[in-house]
Amino acid sequence: MVQLAFLGLGNMGQGMIHNLTTKGNLDCPLIIWNRSTEKSEAFAAGKNITVAPSIEDAVSKSDIVFSCVSNDEAITSVYDIALKIPGGVKGKVFSECSTIHPDTTRQLEKVTKATGAEFVASPVFGAPAAAAAGALIFVTAGSKAAIEKIQPYLVGVMGRQVIDLSDDPDVGKALTLKITGNTIILGMVEALSEGHVLAEKSGLGTENFEKFIAALFGQSPYLPYSKRLTAGDYVREQPLFAVDLAAKDARCGFLYLSDLRQIYKFVALHSSLNINNHRHALSLAKSSGTTLPVTEIAAKHLASVKEEMGVNGDITSIYGVLREAAGLPFIEKK
Repeated sequence: MVQLAFLGLGNMGQGMIHNLTTKGNLDCPLIIWNRSTEKSEAFAAGKNITVAPSIEDAVSKSDIVFSCVSNDEAITSVYDIALKIPGGVKGKVFSECSTIHPDTTRQLEKVTKATGAEFVASPVFGAPAAAAAGALIFVTAGSKAAIEKIQPYLVGVMGRQVIDLSDDPDVGKALTLKITGNTIILGMVEALSEGHVLAEKSGLGTENFEKFIAALFGQSPYLPYSKRLTAGDYVREQPLFAVDLAAKDARCGFLYLSDLRQIYKFVALHSSLNINNHRHALSLAKSSGTTLPVTEIAAKHLASVKEEMGVNGDITSIYGVLREAAGLPFIEKK
């Protein structure tokens, strides 16, 4: 029998866990751990899940350990505990799904392999809705043998597709792809927001602009994101792609941009997820000798979202910031 554990119970983790327990054909109940045991127990009620009181307990009883947490600091602290359990972790497989810096991933692989365990970098593309639907895209990097062990739980269970980078010995490239891909998503939201504001201000109307989006980009994420803007779904109590997550990747990049120093100070005080994503992207661009102008602009708008909405800000709330800059109300009146 193969025992699985999942560490983390955020918006993404909840959907991934749901699909593991309902479609994963598990040999035994899935073990889950989260910082809040109360949250874990409420989520696990009536499901094929066992709640672990600690990371040590979850890892010691498992053969394969999936993890998906908020940022680099969180996953590093998790591994610091997980890899030091009594009896060791030799032979276990750790599949790490968080969006973190490539260098963090490389370090996690190094310390994991030093214990005799196996490590797979497996970041995912997809919003919480995709996680709930089992429609994530996994990017896997690591040894082929380790990847084969987690494959039964990817396509058809938690995901719809795998981008396999197992031929490359550098597991950090999986995260480089993830972070680079996230800049495309941020740029898409920025472009859609600018287009909708221009359509409204020019008299064209957002309805007509959305007809164009549907005609040209109807089979892509552009249309669902556009509909979120026109439906007013960029302001919500529970953000789908929190501003803190989006801005996560931008924060470190501001260290290299002197004219954005004040924004960096603000974001650094309030950051966690979206901020972390684009922090990493700008850092990668700097170290690679290139720039990400669109990401820099969008990151400034994310900082404004954070100031306007706090932790409830969503990546799509960029639309509200651009509306205000054009003399329109942040929230469109329906």
